[in-house]
Amino acid sequence: MDQTTLNFIVVGASFALYFGIAIWARAGSTSEFYAAGRGVNPVVNGMATAADWMSAASFISMAGLIAFVGYNNSSFLMGWTGGYVLMAMLLAPYLRKFGKYTVPEFVGDRFYSNSARVVAVICLIVISVTYVIGQMTGAGVAFSRFLEVSSTVGLLTASAVVFIYAVLGGMKGITYTQVAQYVVLIIAYTIPAVFISLQLTGNPIPGLGLFSNMSEGQAGAGTPLLVTLDGLLTDLGFNQYTTGNTPWLMALFTLSLMIGTAGLPHVIIRFFTVPKVADARWSAGWALVFIALLYLTAPAVGAMARLNIMTTMWPNGVEGEPVAVDDLPDWFRTWSATGLLGVEDKNGDGLIQYYNERSPAMQEMAAERGWEGNELVTFNQDILVLANPEIAQLPGWVIALIAAGGIAAALSTAAGLLLAISSAISHDLIKSVINPNISEKGELLAARISMAGAIALATWLGLNPPGFAALVVALAFGLAAATLFPTLMMGIFSKRMNAAGATAGMLAGLILTCAYLFTYLGIFFIPGTNLLENTAANYLFGIPPTHFGPIGALANFAVAYAVSSMTAAPPQHIQDLVESVRIPRGAGGALNK
Repeated sequence: MDQTTLNFIVVGASFALYFGIAIWARAGSTSEFYAAGRGVNPVVNGMATAADWMSAASFISMAGLIAFVGYNNSSFLMGWTGGYVLMAMLLAPYLRKFGKYTVPEFVGDRFYSNSARVVAVICLIVISVTYVIGQMTGAGVAFSRFLEVSSTVGLLTASAVVFIYAVLGGMKGITYTQVAQYVVLIIAYTIPAVFISLQLTGNPIPGLGLFSNMSEGQAGAGTPLLVTLDGLLTDLGFNQYTTGNTPWLMALFTLSLMIGTAGLPHVIIRFFTVPKVADARWSAGWALVFIALLYLTAPAVGAMARLNIMTTMWPNGVEGEPVAVDDLPDWFRTWSATGLLGVEDKNGDGLIQYYNERSPAMQEMAAERGWEGNELVTFNQDILVLANPEIAQLPGWVIALIAAGGIAAALSTAAGLLLAISSAISHDLIKSVINPNISEKGELLAARISMAGAIALATWLGLNPPGFAALVVALAFGLAAATLFPTLMMGIFSKRMNAAGATAGMLAGLILTCAYLFTYLGIFFIPGTNLLENTAANYLFGIPPTHFGPIGALANFAVAYAVSSMTAAPPQHIQDLVESVRIPRGAGGALNK
């Protein structure tokens, strides 16, 4: 059986499973559509939350980011994991105790203001729409490579699959589908990692293999893997893999990812699906366990893949000749056809050189050997995890699993984001602002129509990505950090925070962060229009756009408290409500349900 047929069978079987779950778990009420009837078991919810959280960025991109940068990009691991801990400790139990369906509903009721609710809806839609672009595009790329269809056909197929189980099942269907998707993606991620770890170090546990010695027959046999990798990198003029620089920027970026993560609405609403407040805490704990299975593996995947790539390009070490064009491995040729990987024999010597052409030592070597520069001209970091089984020459069924896992990761998060958008429109705009007297049947219909509209928009944006699509993570996390996270924190822990302060704070964080991102990413809504050259020299205090979330959050807090202090305190019943939400379990139990 050829590889494409095998890929179709495995991916098709996963789709059949998703459709079956959607039919079984069809939502029959708004409670089931928005919060799965608040009847999800904590372990099940933990697994669904992990799938919702581990998007295409975690499954596809994170290992590639770590592989090509090393220690500095460990910020992604620390920031995303730390942010989830913040969410679990400071937000999830209290929001569940409040007993609402959506984040804007909490904002609107806590701050007794439809204006605050509408601003929260705007923030949620901007965050979720920008984030979902990457998920749909990632699904299109995975379809394109593994099923050998165009990325357009792949993206449309992904949209159709999400449409069936998300519109039909709502949160109830998405929850149980995400459980299945978690199983698919974690198996797909860990099995290749186990094989590669065994090949390189003889250790079947990738996280331990990362710190083990290289096996006999491998480059640097008997030497620790990371030491071998550091040596290969420095020989080729690159920085050491295990060292970093600019600690304050690294800390700022980690903080941006942390508070951005804690403010992501599509993850927060998962904690509204469990029966009790205690279950929200337990599901958060289980989610951390399930997330850890992938996140403890990702650094090993990144390091081992970088090592495999370098030994592919320099099979005999730096003292030997680089790989000949005709000897490039099959995986290299396969991925070159996608346009995401490419080489160019610049000096026509029949060899492909891969080195840091900015390194003085390598410049000298290149001059002696007649090289014309780094000839690995294209390497899209997002292909790393998807190409890993082929790089390591693993069996065809493992490659098929990776295909199913990559698509599952993208679809699971896309579904959660689309549900957040749909709920905000149908429940927080139509039900709470435009037509409070709408029937439950009408609201459920509105929710499904909103979901269909959100899917159509996400598909269109995936097919026609705006100028900032490649930096969607920076925009989504920065905006979540600057808008929703501070507002939720103040809503839970400050009885004095009023509607005027919360609304002004969200607007300040939103406007300031958008202005900085659009300006310094050179977007300003018109692709190709640059107001400032995108260089560190022009950044405000040297802060890159991807690191700006905490600055926007600080502006939100400052404006919110300033406006709140100059305006009337919230009504007493709101202050009492805030106090009751924070009552520990067993200390009165008023809202412990």
